[in-house]
Amino acid sequence: MSVPENMIRIQVDGRPYETAGGQSLLRACLSLGFDVPYFCWHPALESVGACRQCAVKLFRDDKDTRGRIVMSCMTPVAEGMRVSVDDREAREFRSANIEWLMLNHPHDCPVCDEGGECHLQDMTVMTGHVYRRNRFKKRTYRNQYLGPFINHEMNRCIQCYRCVRFYRDYAGGRDFNVLASQNRVYFGRHEEGVLENIFSGNLAEICPTGVFTDKTSKKHFTRPWDLQCAPSVCVHCALGCNTLPGERSGVVRRMRNRYNGSVNGYFLCDRGRFGYEFVNDPGKIREPLLREPATGAMVPASKERALGRYSEIASESRGIVAIGSPRASLEANYALRCLVGEGRFFAGMTQEELDLVSLAIDILRGGPARTPSLADAAAADAILILGEDITNTAPMLSLAVLQALRNGPLTLATRLHIPRWDDRAARVASQGRKGPLFIASPADTWLDPSATEVMRATPDDIARLGFAVAHHLDPLSPPVPDIDDRTVALALNVAETLTRAERPLIISGVNQGNGKVIEGAANVARALSRTHPGVGLVFVMPEANSFGLGLMGRLGIEKALEAVEEGSADTVIILENNLFRRVGRERLTTCLAKVRHLVTLDHLPHETISLAELVLPAATFAEATGTLVNSEGRGQRFFQVFPPRGHIEASWRWARDLMAMTGRGEGASWETVDDCIASLAEALPVFRPVRDIAPPAGFRVMGRKIPRQSHRASGRTSLTANLDIHEPEPPDDPDSPLAFSMEGYEGETPPSLITRFWAPGWNSVQAVNKFQTEVGGPLHGGDPGRRLIEPGASVGPDYFTPVPPRRRSGGAFTRVPLFHVFGSDELSNFSPAVEGLIPEPYAALNPDDAARLGLAEGEKVDVVTPEGSYHLPLLIRPALPTGTAGLPSGLPGFPSGALGAYIEIRKIVHE
Repeated sequence: MSVPENMIRIQVDGRPYETAGGQSLLRACLSLGFDVPYFCWHPALESVGACRQCAVKLFRDDKDTRGRIVMSCMTPVAEGMRVSVDDREAREFRSANIEWLMLNHPHDCPVCDEGGECHLQDMTVMTGHVYRRNRFKKRTYRNQYLGPFINHEMNRCIQCYRCVRFYRDYAGGRDFNVLASQNRVYFGRHEEGVLENIFSGNLAEICPTGVFTDKTSKKHFTRPWDLQCAPSVCVHCALGCNTLPGERSGVVRRMRNRYNGSVNGYFLCDRGRFGYEFVNDPGKIREPLLREPATGAMVPASKERALGRYSEIASESRGIVAIGSPRASLEANYALRCLVGEGRFFAGMTQEELDLVSLAIDILRGGPARTPSLADAAAADAILILGEDITNTAPMLSLAVLQALRNGPLTLATRLHIPRWDDRAARVASQGRKGPLFIASPADTWLDPSATEVMRATPDDIARLGFAVAHHLDPLSPPVPDIDDRTVALALNVAETLTRAERPLIISGVNQGNGKVIEGAANVARALSRTHPGVGLVFVMPEANSFGLGLMGRLGIEKALEAVEEGSADTVIILENNLFRRVGRERLTTCLAKVRHLVTLDHLPHETISLAELVLPAATFAEATGTLVNSEGRGQRFFQVFPPRGHIEASWRWARDLMAMTGRGEGASWETVDDCIASLAEALPVFRPVRDIAPPAGFRVMGRKIPRQSHRASGRTSLTANLDIHEPEPPDDPDSPLAFSMEGYEGETPPSLITRFWAPGWNSVQAVNKFQTEVGGPLHGGDPGRRLIEPGASVGPDYFTPVPPRRRSGGAFTRVPLFHVFGSDELSNFSPAVEGLIPEPYAALNPDDAARLGLAEGEKVDVVTPEGSYHLPLLIRPALPTGTAGLPSGLPGFPSGALGAYIEIRKIVHE
């Protein structure tokens, strides 16, 4: 039998196997299904050889009967290798090793948050260690306060070094380290304080014990086997990271990573991990609300009364328009479109933002460059970022960029015959070098210290850099007139570096509000594709479903307001959208005053809802099933985690009920979300792949649904024992093949329906190894999600023109939006753990501009914008170019504002 390329034969415990070459023996054994215990090794961090727990017996040949003990994580696989996992000496070595690792570990499993899904527990049982002979006093430590996200219990540490390797080596953090004195090794900060790295929450999953645990989960702790879980998608940015929310008693109690090899892999950012608590907000809308004509107060109403009132509104209205939402699902937006008709449905973005989203989509559909997945982005070897602060607008993309910066320097390790999986040796060989990264942005970014070269400029000047790079790559691309020498030199360096790369990547986005920046990035990708067919082009979108909404319609909020102002509409329906975050207050207030009837569907209170006549309680992502489209154009399904209480319904169901009540719209007969999706795919062919993202609601395995609850779930009856000693019947879910119980099929399921990663002997998150085709590879059956678009065959020199003019100094300040990973996202701002990290609104200026105006740090200034005036404290940011003013985007109570507008900043004169 022939062996495929890169595949080798090895023998494990007397049986032959085929496995991929160029990997460690531990990874190979795990991929083949063997239960080899380990602590310090992690599939994303690879090998460091710190814990000595993965010992196996290696034999020279078939005549060698004694063999020798080796650490499988530090041993490369080789053709003909003979090893034994079950050898008696290997088992005794592993048992003795874990005994001394456990010498100082406390006996606190019953009270440890990690209990029941602890990797240390799993490995202890797997190794057979059941008795401790140590009778001396245990080593103890003082724990640290590490912020609102992570709880620290250092006494449980077994010194595996995973935490510091992830935090510093993988995630680029600098305020956390390993500290030591004699035989005391300590993992923490040099002093107490909030962990600065925005990926710190991954410590809770990286740690194989209970040293680092989820502090938000601790507030409403329940045992992990009692959580009800469903596959979901993060709603806090446009990357669409896969998540596993856990719920009990109607409360979402934690958020865990759901492995998707093409998207977020093993990790989440802190906003995605800890921003979930808006689902539990005490101010959440749970009942329909009607405004009393006599008093003007909002009062709860029954569903029947609310639907009846809408019927009255529809019958007396001169015209109805509907405004969708980029944070709502495809199904919700489409159902609203069906309710009012295609011509009266308006995407829930400003026309300016929608035009930018549409421009980016058209570029990606036209080709020739393809937008890569996050996994593809991490494989790039030269990167150009134009205008986008990806750490704050797309955090996991910045983590992928950090990994990509290692690809070039690792060739040094290869020349020294050091395999990449030998992590510490490879890092020593690369001597801290980083691959080429060029950043052009209006302000400083977290990635700047890792960059080869940084340019600070206004959005138009950033666009000019992109046009200049494209012209260096291809003379057919338009030249850039009136260009300064520094930009010429930088453009030439970028062009030459990208040309030398094998997998170049261009990153830009919508968030700077400048179409020329997007066009400049597109020109670079097009020029580069002449010699590099695999060039990647990423456009970061603003919100979770901006891409999907951009595929659905191209009429922005202003068009809806115009219909009201012109008198063709007097009723407005708003879907999961606070318009005061998007439109200037003066115009919006004036326009809404002309609205006769304002109907809103949402789950959290905000200013737009306060003006409504009728409010319908919409389900959050945890209470409904739906589809989101991420920045890659990948459609992904999220599933209801628990049935909502009160009269909360999925937004698409409210729209269906309104259609049924008024007899208008084709969706009145929809029964399930599958019906809505089928109609969507028929009406808009671009969404046809959405039908195949996940199995339909009627899908069964051996006639059974897939349980949301663990087969170990306990105490279900006791939850309602004060009401009834009988166990209540689980509610039905007509929208998915998932059951609200522990009963159902427990074997392998389609990857989009995995509700937990568990396997016999593997209760921790490390069980994901059992669900992959190979360790670190795609899930069995493929990674969830389907791309909705692919680039066309366009290869001609159709470059964007004209080139924007060079910015001149003088006049008003150019407004540039500044983003904050905690604060710029609307939903996570309602999470208590996040609230304390949100900055107050401010205005930022370059020191020279501040001096020219006679302003000092912290002084209140008058900021005049197109949407209104504000009194804000001044923040000095030396990285801002002169002539620009930075205003934070999306902070609570502060609108995003007109993108790219000119503003004035004045000193406040006290009389």
